[in-house]
Amino acid sequence: MNHLLSIKELTQQQLIDLLALAKTIKANPEDYRKALDGKSVVMLFEKPSLRTRVSFDIGINKLGGHCLYLDQQNGALGKREPVSDFAANISCWADAIVARTFAHSTIEQLAEHGTVPVINALSDMYHPCQGLADFLTLAEQFDDVSKVKLAYVGDGNNVTHSLMYGAALLGAKMTVICPQGHFPDGKVVLEAQAIAEAHGGELVLSSDVEAIAGHDAIYTDTWISMGDKASLDEIKAKFAPYHVDTDMMNKAGAKFFMHCLPAYRGVEVAAEVVDGAGSLILQQAENRMHAQNAVLVTLLS
Repeated sequence: MNHLLSIKELTQQQLIDLLALAKTIKANPEDYRKALDGKSVVMLFEKPSLRTRVSFDIGINKLGGHCLYLDQQNGALGKREPVSDFAANISCWADAIVARTFAHSTIEQLAEHGTVPVINALSDMYHPCQGLADFLTLAEQFDDVSKVKLAYVGDGNNVTHSLMYGAALLGAKMTVICPQGHFPDGKVVLEAQAIAEAHGGELVLSSDVEAIAGHDAIYTDTWISMGDKASLDEIKAKFAPYHVDTDMMNKAGAKFFMHCLPAYRGVEVAAEVVDGAGSLILQQAENRMHAQNAVLVTLLS
């Protein structure tokens, strides 16, 4: 590993090793107190964040490293000076770059023009750190993650892409259920299906909510991000059949509910589900830090 730009760039063994290391760091934090001793990480954020910023900042500190946060008050990277200059200059001082951007091409430029590892903390195409945290969370619930049947319901997006790649690499089954016109990127789907086939997994896409039957966990994400030019009422009308409630959980036979947050209760998910006994949302949030720390240790130590 030179960078973490997308889960698709990992081998199956690299993904398994990252999840194992994350478990180890979580269980034995004192053993890693100096893992990043003397290392500095710059965080470049075009977008606001709660979980990503806090989990990286505190996680780097727990590993004995130093974190510097830079927001982009003037908008996207590259407006004030080229992304290539950002990457080259930061590489003179820092040991790694964590970037949360609008365009994935910005992440790629940082990796191309910098000389230090780059970690994608979210782009329009991928959210690999979230995907790693999610599969770490599932690995804590199931002895064999390859046997997990995961259903994603709602708007196909960057989180969906990372989940598909992760499930495919691990050889698990994943079903993506979206309304027409809101499926994940077609190229990503084909790539993930090929990876799944190579590792004994399965990726199924459907618009039929009845395809939810026979899954261990249901994952959803906010619908708000896809509605920049639509009213909330229009979004609700189109996505209403994909609202995750107790009835859907029961139809699926799903024990667990997952969400990358922020969650809008009464919109994409019912309050009794997101706050219920089977909800893994806080474990997912906590595991962002442990998964990211595994990536940092792998790249920098």
